[in-house]
Amino acid sequence: MSCRNLLIALIAAFPMALPAHASDRYQSRPPVMVSPDLSAPWVLQLGGIPATQGRQKRRIDQARPQATRQPVPAYGSPQRVRSAVNPQVRPERRVISQRRGLFTRQQPAVRQVVSRPQRPAKPQIEPQFLPQMVAYDGKHAPGTIVIDTRERFLYLVTEHGQAKRYGVGVGKPGFEWAGTHKVTAKREWPDWRPPQEMIAREAEKGHFLPAHMPGGPENPLGARALYLGSTLYRIHGTNAPWSIGSAVSSGCIRMRNEDVIDLYDRVPQGAKVIVI
Repeated sequence: MSCRNLLIALIAAFPMALPAHASDRYQSRPPVMVSPDLSAPWVLQLGGIPATQGRQKRRIDQARPQATRQPVPAYGSPQRVRSAVNPQVRPERRVISQRRGLFTRQQPAVRQVVSRPQRPAKPQIEPQFLPQMVAYDGKHAPGTIVIDTRERFLYLVTEHGQAKRYGVGVGKPGFEWAGTHKVTAKREWPDWRPPQEMIAREAEKGHFLPAHMPGGPENPLGARALYLGSTLYRIHGTNAPWSIGSAVSSGCIRMRNEDVIDLYDRVPQGAKVIVI
């Protein structure tokens, strides 16, 4: 076969190798790209990525989780309000949102706190007003209660020239009294019915007393009460133990709850009470 015939046969067998056929296959030639990877083919056509570079990128993508971009909700929607206070939101996002006015920071609601009376700086009573046994040389028989309102002591006379002494709170100026009575009744956790004169008197000061208050730890009469004769006076406990040793009552004799319980168990109904 001659050289001419051989050339014609090769052209017929491999038409894709001719430039004309390549121009017909592609409407425009692909850009030529030089790979930065020296181990890849030096010239890449069709915008391809070297195999080693593609594998490296896939390893990086697998190691780094893709963040899911959430759609931005409309202004004023509940979802945006929740995201405004969501601790997972990035601080810079919150600052940008505040700067752009995307949400309004709500001020905390104002709470009304019920005012309570302030206790004194020294809630403990003085040591001399704590219960203790003392010598007693009076003429009163054992079992008699003697209350010294000036010294703020209550004595329960015992045998052998002794008495058990308790600290008490007594009537404030203008409400002092003296006399001899008997214990006519005893009550545990008594209820309180302040007299009308007391209610009116306290109302003028801006203090409004209830007509009736059931017994309990908050009741001014405390844990126990010993009623004196037919009067409105009592020896009773208190919900203000720091007032023991002071002249603060409306005439009643007040004691610490633990002290009045002790006295209550020692004194029978009918016991004599002397207030001086």
